[in-house]
Amino acid sequence: MSVLIVIPARYASSRYPGKPLVELTGAGGAAKSLIQRSWEAACGVQGVDRVVVATDDTRIQQASEAFGAEVVMTSSECRNGTERCAEALAVLGGGYDIVVNLQGDAPLTPAWFVEGLVEGLGRDAMAEVATPVLRCDGRALNGFLEDRRAGRVGGTTAVFTRDNHALYFSKEVIPFTAETYADDAETPVFHHVGVYAYRPSALAAYAAWYMGTLEGLEGLEQLRFMEHGRPVLCVEVEARGRQFWELNNPEDVPRIEAMMREMGME
Repeated sequence: MSVLIVIPARYASSRYPGKPLVELTGAGGAAKSLIQRSWEAACGVQGVDRVVVATDDTRIQQASEAFGAEVVMTSSECRNGTERCAEALAVLGGGYDIVVNLQGDAPLTPAWFVEGLVEGLGRDAMAEVATPVLRCDGRALNGFLEDRRAGRVGGTTAVFTRDNHALYFSKEVIPFTAETYADDAETPVFHHVGVYAYRPSALAAYAAWYMGTLEGLEGLEQLRFMEHGRPVLCVEVEARGRQFWELNNPEDVPRIEAMMREMGME
């Protein structure tokens, strides 16, 4: 299967304007922008034919081209990363079996998350979209709960059927559990990792659909597939000792930098 990775990036984020160009300092003291770290993560994935940054902003374009990325310019009318990926694929003329949306706010995404995602979508003929989920340990779950108590929107959680088809995604912590977990304890909560793999037909259809009520309320683009009756496959991935966190708020910068230092990531 031919695989394209698209990294959608926009400057005008409502929660964190200019986020793709925010610098993150690694374990060795090197500072690189969020978009560069996301691009480097994408380039480390095996079995990928092409990696592009998709943006509507010349500042992101110039910064990306400066570190060697291929850039596809897209419309400012794109409402989310999936719509931007659909437009980028159209600009490139198609020709790929699977399109991966590696969102530009997840620089800690391990290569095996994406590789497992592509493999999972290839195995499940019923699914048109796939996305990774990672079982939370107590440390991750407690971080989510702390964010919610502070009024911050942190990570997204997912619940799914026995055959791993999504039931729902939410920025609230679901399912509810009244238990308290130690940092290294296994929990029943799954963190949704903001990466998607699409079949091109589903991606093309998505851009033409209206935004559903749940997508609008949660601000989660994958809910549009579910609201239009398209199955979303949740592929469980393993951390293998790696920590994972998305950059959603300014407060996440020191948290991610601390994780990078702890993991020895340059």
